[in-house]
Amino acid sequence: MSKESVKKLIGEVFNEVADAIKNGSFEKKVKIGLTTFESEHGVKELIKAAEMAEKKYKDFEIVLIGPKADTKLYTYEANTYKEAHSIMEELIDRGEIDGCVTQHYNFPIGVSTVGRIITPGKGKEMLIATTTGTSSTNRVEGMVKNAIYGIITAKACGIENPSLGILNIDGARQVERILKDIDSRGYKINFAKSIRSDGGCIMRGNDLLAGTPDVMVTDTLTGNLLIKIFSSYTTGGDYESFGYGYGPGIGAGYKRLICITSRASGAPVVCEALRFCATCAQSNILNIAEEEFKKLNNACFNEIIKNKTLQNANNNYKEIKLPAKKVVTHAISGIDILDLESAVRELLESGVYSESGMGCTGPVLLVADEDAEAAKNILMKKGYII
Repeated sequence: MSKESVKKLIGEVFNEVADAIKNGSFEKKVKIGLTTFESEHGVKELIKAAEMAEKKYKDFEIVLIGPKADTKLYTYEANTYKEAHSIMEELIDRGEIDGCVTQHYNFPIGVSTVGRIITPGKGKEMLIATTTGTSSTNRVEGMVKNAIYGIITAKACGIENPSLGILNIDGARQVERILKDIDSRGYKINFAKSIRSDGGCIMRGNDLLAGTPDVMVTDTLTGNLLIKIFSSYTTGGDYESFGYGYGPGIGAGYKRLICITSRASGAPVVCEALRFCATCAQSNILNIAEEEFKKLNNACFNEIIKNKTLQNANNNYKEIKLPAKKVVTHAISGIDILDLESAVRELLESGVYSESGMGCTGPVLLVADEDAEAAKNILMKKGYII
């Protein structure tokens, strides 16, 4: 360990002891990272957000990951956003930070983020499940999983029995039937009731404005659109000023607390996104998720999903010999979400190892850097990309 690292460690210990004496508690504060690349408003806007959060909230610590800047906050230096994400993942996996807020991050399929807004009708906080990522390439299955991710996040925010509404979009009635089947099998769901005269758990636009449920279930692309509107409807759209960001990535077996903000998010939103991430860390959202998925397994969740949603056409493909697994860091975009899994299959059949993922701007196909050119040629030849 270098002298600088030792000094930093000693300094942190003394700061924690001083805070504990001041607050009368020796409970260790959670530590939340913030990457400072990719914002459309510049590095200074993100640093401003971190300094706002540090001044406003005293129950968690903040560190930065990005270029060296004029700030008292500790910074893990990085030269690119890819390097910042690599450092972020390493810090989380080592337990050096408890979670991180970032932008433009590719989650694996099966993981999506639960956003948190303040509704304009009644000023009520509401979770939107989900806002980035893809829970499933099957629309109905994805929305069912989004509902569970929303419940998990609500519980992490201290809502013991969150009410859940399903936005009136394509697939809503199928989602309702599946969720009510799950409820009847022992995984109890508190269905919200619309403020409109016809009631029911299918939510209307009025319910969005009023914040009728604690958790509003939708598909991710609609959720992404909604949170953008709720975050920036007073600013003209280029600066997000309200809310808590796009939230933590949730999925079965996912072990990192990574919260997302948009590249259009301004300092007020990023400040509250740090608060949101810290709350999730303090309540140990990963443990909450693990317990909820255990309850779902007891309610035959996967069996219900398998029986009541359309099966992916890839299940009918012949078995193939998979190429050797590689570290995939190169993202190929421009593939339609409905074609994503078949595109992965096409590369695997051609001997190129690949995985599917989802970034803030849409689906991506991940390959090793050395396979990038060959993969693009195959995908262009097959018509997946132009």
